[in-house]
Amino acid sequence: MQLPIYQADAFTSILFAGNPAALVPLQQWLADDLLQSIAAENNLAETAFTVPATDGFELRWFTPAAEVPLCGHATLASAHLLWTELGYQSEMIRFFTRSGELRVRRAGDLIQMDFPAQPPAALPLGPEYRAALGAEPQRALAAAGNRDMVVLEFADAAQVAALQPDFRAVAALPYRGVICTAAGGDFDCDFVSRFFAPAIGIDEDPVTGSAHTLLTPFWATELDKTCLRARQISARGGELECELVGERVLMRGRAVTYLRGQITL
Repeated sequence: MQLPIYQADAFTSILFAGNPAALVPLQQWLADDLLQSIAAENNLAETAFTVPATDGFELRWFTPAAEVPLCGHATLASAHLLWTELGYQSEMIRFFTRSGELRVRRAGDLIQMDFPAQPPAALPLGPEYRAALGAEPQRALAAAGNRDMVVLEFADAAQVAALQPDFRAVAALPYRGVICTAAGGDFDCDFVSRFFAPAIGIDEDPVTGSAHTLLTPFWATELDKTCLRARQISARGGELECELVGERVLMRGRAVTYLRGQITL
């Protein structure tokens, strides 16, 4: 069996920046263990798989270690590749996922994704966070019913940039992903973030779209504005435009194609 595979850098207009994601377009679903093996072999933060559906595509995302319910950068990369490499013509793509229907549109030279907002609420701030991150956060927050991600707010962007996590301790926290954030400060944006998820095979994710479904409503409230410019200040770095519209988060960014290839099974 031979399968096409593509790779793109998401949330960037420059190759070798942003967050790389693979797309494997399928005609029908393969066994879950085979999908997971392909993702592990790719060894990227996310590999996306699509299957054609009525009026759109079914979409699933896998890290090297697990399937995840939502992934922003691999959704953006998938839409970019469907338009630029696979001949999809509509200006809007409907993706059917474990997190519901996601709609992605062209917005000038940007790609706009429409995700459900996950407003986070305060949690008790225990000593385990300082032990895991090496610095004291000011607040811990999580969205109701979401045990996948916790938000840790720090005093300033410089503190977030300087974090040196103990990844074993981060993996032991009761969340699969840890979002560290602060106001933008000298980074010329409204807020910055970093994202750590060693429990699912990703020590640090370069740019994390799904994290911004929590960060956007949080910073919209903190800064009293609904349109926000965000930077994820990983080594590769990435830029997002975020907008809170009612109970939805619109995320806009760019992508650059890196690879076209073939998998032989």
